[in-house]
Amino acid sequence: MVSAGINVKKYMVVLVTCPSRKEAQRIARQLLDKKLIACANIINGVESIFRWKGRLDKARESLIIMKTVKNNLKNIEKTVKMIHSYELPEIVALPIVWGSGDYLKWLGDSIKS
Repeated sequence: MVSAGINVKKYMVVLVTCPSRKEAQRIARQLLDKKLIACANIINGVESIFRWKGRLDKARESLIIMKTVKNNLKNIEKTVKMIHSYELPEIVALPIVWGSGDYLKWLGDSIKS
């Protein structure tokens, strides 16, 4: 799909949950410093319910919502795994199917790919 002449297929949203706001901020800043993401939104107080090692578990977490391009996903994964305190951090990427042309241009100009 094309938005204002821009091919949106390369743009992604990456989700990462963290045990604390401080850790989420540290991860986001590292990825921003490396220009792997253009933007990070941190949502605190996310209630997560999940199965871990055969048991039902729950946690209060902070969710990072990051905007990037597909070519940066492997480096994002590597960086998150180096910093993250979880044994198995959630790192999930979703494609952007449409976006404002001006925003997507800014996104692309803000990162290295």
